[in-house]
Amino acid sequence: MTALKAHEVERFLLRPDLTEGVFLVYGPDTGLVRESAQRLTRQFAGGDAGSMNLVTLEGSDLDSEPGRLLMEARTISLFGEKRVVRVRGAGKSLVISLSEILDDPGGAAIVLEAGNLTPKDALRALVEGKKLGRALPCFPDSDETLLKLINETFSKAGIRAEQDVATTLRETLGNDREVTRRELEKLVLYSAQSKRLTRNDVLLLCADNAALVLDEVIDAIGTGHAARLEEALNRAIAAAINPQQLLGTTQLHFATLRRWRAEVDLGKSPRDVLEGARPKPHFSRKASLEQQLRLWSDDAISAAAERLHTATADSRKRYELGDMIVRRALLAVCMMAAER
Repeated sequence: MTALKAHEVERFLLRPDLTEGVFLVYGPDTGLVRESAQRLTRQFAGGDAGSMNLVTLEGSDLDSEPGRLLMEARTISLFGEKRVVRVRGAGKSLVISLSEILDDPGGAAIVLEAGNLTPKDALRALVEGKKLGRALPCFPDSDETLLKLINETFSKAGIRAEQDVATTLRETLGNDREVTRRELEKLVLYSAQSKRLTRNDVLLLCADNAALVLDEVIDAIGTGHAARLEEALNRAIAAAINPQQLLGTTQLHFATLRRWRAEVDLGKSPRDVLEGARPKPHFSRKASLEQQLRLWSDDAISAAAERLHTATADSRKRYELGDMIVRRALLAVCMMAAER
């Protein structure tokens, strides 16, 4: 039985321990699921997307004809190459066909793409329970993995990014891998000649006002203005900022606020703390941030951070209720400020 952990997936993609069998790529991050499935497909079929030994099928088509998967897996390549079958939107209707393939793949590699599956899901349980099955979970990027991807992308392209570029991108992009890749490609193309990137470049090319909207959300929460928070959240949704990005950015803000608050507790004024902050907050936010440093004690920030941490865990466990969980958590923290 092999159930990979999320942190083990990258190593597996670089060097799979199987050359045949069924490979289930699943999770809530559809962009990362697609990217990981593409990488596996290239590992097994090579870089030729038009290769005769590679077949791509849609799960919806197989629902009415599940036996086709077995037929495609058993088809012998004219040139003796490995048979690779990729299935997008795979579902439990394939379980019977996959059971037979897992018992005897015949040299074929079946790469499945699926959504967020629970441990009890029939498809996931089948693949994880077989010797020739591998299940690869794909969860939204953490701050650590996102920063690593950003830095590796720029380093590979020979681009020198200013110190606050990676942080700004982390706050702007959210954690959908497909969106992140697309935005990074845009920045690499933009910097192809100059080989330099600044924070203003990022805001100009990627933010689409998202950074400004996020600041509005954060400052409404931090100063306890529920009505402003509601307006800012509606603007964020209109700007296609996902709830997980809102939650992650708010957590990052309160972690920063706590660090600043520690300096205030040591005797510095809020203004002096903000003047010495790196990267320095935008001048338009100074009044709000000074107010937050006066409103929030270290204990209160700790309580808010715990509330946000709980919401993160709950929203990942109950993905379908994620939007509601995030909204409630942000409003709860906002009310903590209003009561101070």
